[in-house]
Order: sequence, then C-alpha cells, then structure tokens
Amino acid sequence: MDTLELLAHPVRLRIVHAMRGGRELTTAQLCARIPDSSKAMIYRHVDLLAANGILEVADERRVRGAVERRYRLRLDRVIVDADAAAALSADDHRRVFATSMAVLVAEFNAYLDRDSAEPAADLVGYRQHAVWLNRDELENMIIELRRVILPLLANEPTPDRAQYLLSPVFFPIEQASAAETE
Repeated sequence: MDTLELLAHPVRLRIVHAMRGGRELTTAQLCARIPDSSKAMIYRHVDLLAANGILEVADERRVRGAVERRYRLRLDRVIVDADAAAALSADDHRRVFATSMAVLVAEFNAYLDRDSAEPAADLVGYRQHAVWLNRDELENMIIELRRVILPLLANEPTPDRAQYLLSPVFFPIEQASAAETE
C-alpha cells in the first residue's frame, strides 16, 4: 500500500494528525483522542500504519501482563511527493479531497463536543476567500505560506500550546472569460 493510499482514509489521517509534533502515544491514548471511532478500528489502523512504516514503535513496556507500545510518527514517510500527486486521476483527487474534508469535519465536531470548547476564545477560524491570482502570484502565495507554516510543523507539544488543524486548500473556481481579461 503506498503512502497516499494509507493516508487517504479518515481514521488513519486523524491518527497521523494526533501523532504530529513529536508525540509518542499508545493506541489507548489514540482511542481517547478519537472517541468517535471504535477501539477496534483504531487498533486496526494503528497496526496497518505501523506495518507500512508510517508509525514506528518508540517504546514498549509490560502493563498487567500485556505489552503496551508507544508509537511515533515517521515524518519522512508521510510525504506525498509531486510526482505521486501529478499521477492522480480526477477521481483520485475527488476521493482524497473528500477524505480530507471528512477528517476536517470530524476533527471540528470532536473539538466542539469537548466541554472546554470556546471557539471565540480559541481563535477558531473557517474563512474562505475568493482571490484573483495569476500563476506567479499563486506560486508566490504558496511559497510565503510554506515559509510561515513549515517552521511551525517542528513545534513540539508544551503546556502552553494547543494543537490546531490548518487546512489550506487551493483550486481555481472559475476561468476568466475573454471579456474580463481585455
């Protein structure tokens, strides 16, 4: 199973999100983090991610006669390169996008279901902007966003940090007509 196929599943993608930031979590901790999925489903997907090298065992210890494993994310294995993305069909793009949106909705609902959820105080945002960009402007915007976002991906959990899900999505919503460009 290739990386894209592994990540294009809502539960597996939520597991990857939960593991970001250098976290080492047990499957039981992941179950608590993703309460709207069954424990059996979480265990099955953790096993699949570990078997395919997306997760690795960071530590093992005996707990009441069983072996408890702490997993960590292999960042080098969760990359979908440009060639793999370019090889996707339109239906593949639809499936991956639908998975991403399903995960976004599930994560947002899980946030709102917490007793401590305060969207205004937590600076929750879900804005959409329709902007007119030529190819150079789009590429420059993407470069600037990467410049800002990439260093933040290395942040590790601390008591004063909350994990935020950031989901930039770019696609053209219409083509400029000849009359508009003259």
